[in-house]
Amino acid sequence: MQQDQQLDHPQSTPQSAPQSGGGSSTGARRSRWFHPRRRLIGGALALALTAGGGAAAYGFGLFSDIGDPMSFGRVQETANDVTDADTGTGGAVNGVRLPTGPRAVFERSGRLPDGTEIGKTTLVGKKSGFTGDVWVWAPKEYNDPRYDKSAFPVLIALPGGRGYPTNYWGTGPGLGLQQAVIDGVKSGKSLPFLLVMPVINADTKHHFDGSDIPGQPKMGTWMADDVPDFVKANFRTFTSRDGWAFMGSSSGGFGAFKHVLKYPDRFKAVIASGVDFVPDSPLWKGDVKAMDENNPEKLAEKLIKAGGPDVYINFQIGTKESGRDRAEKFMRDYTKGPVHTRLQVIQDGEHNGKSYVRGMREGSLEWISKVLLPPTPGPSASTSPGTGPATASATTPATAPAPVSAAR
Repeated sequence: MQQDQQLDHPQSTPQSAPQSGGGSSTGARRSRWFHPRRRLIGGALALALTAGGGAAAYGFGLFSDIGDPMSFGRVQETANDVTDADTGTGGAVNGVRLPTGPRAVFERSGRLPDGTEIGKTTLVGKKSGFTGDVWVWAPKEYNDPRYDKSAFPVLIALPGGRGYPTNYWGTGPGLGLQQAVIDGVKSGKSLPFLLVMPVINADTKHHFDGSDIPGQPKMGTWMADDVPDFVKANFRTFTSRDGWAFMGSSSGGFGAFKHVLKYPDRFKAVIASGVDFVPDSPLWKGDVKAMDENNPEKLAEKLIKAGGPDVYINFQIGTKESGRDRAEKFMRDYTKGPVHTRLQVIQDGEHNGKSYVRGMREGSLEWISKVLLPPTPGPSASTSPGTGPATASATTPATAPAPVSAAR
């Protein structure tokens, strides 16, 4: 199992922000404030307040609201709250699944320059029995009235490294994943994905291979069932698999990659970066049958034999990391029938999150945006070029990608 270099990216929010599950940090803030270096910072803040007012103070994080309760507005409006006649009993309308509830309780864990926010909640998995944190980011288009009856595509983002108790895609906006989506929407190269970022391991000591290892916490059920059920409870989603995908790096890439092959009826595509290709946790204890049930190579063989449904796999490999030979071998052996593959080579890319986000900007994000369903504006809405997300039929992806793209 490769070790992701980007285990925990530094928070982009002030270090004095309240942390989840902790008590008040007021005393801690006060004691640190009188450190000699803090006096200098305090003087700078006073100057900023005098010169720039509240905006400057907010820039310094003086009035930080990180850790405060938040919601995603109308995004979390449940089917029971909607009274429009065209929603009928609150079920699907033109492929759109309205949130079923119950609503999750979020606290603010980050904020992007465009005003969008990252929220964190604790999910009690009903099917897995595992309890862990999940981070969510919704693009600004979510609350745009033009799309208030539209579903949005979901991208479940899995981290590498420990993957517990945090997910660095959610706790480290500085890695640039959310901003890559924002910029891609503006340029017309990306759909406005709903990013869902759960923990992937049950503790800091073991890798669980994103699987239900016998006798261990059911991390496979957590990611394949509990996390999607949580998303459906709180957000407008597509009823078909055409609106659901994974991405992940290192061990998280393995989990993402494996889930698309294991559950092709639920998930359509994956961006798998610096990925492992076989289950290798020592927790398997040599259980070959259980390992084979979670082995991407075995799962690809099974899917090819079954004849579908089609899945789309985008590997990302940096030129400064190992693994390209394994990716190319998988592509040679299993790119047939319903299994479609692509390789994004990241020049000077290393085994870390920032390199993988660069690869997404350079092609992978545009690729997966052509595989999945886009949100669609209401019949009376009009979208000027470059001001909104790409749109297409509510039942057909915008453009079918080439089954196999040559390595770059």
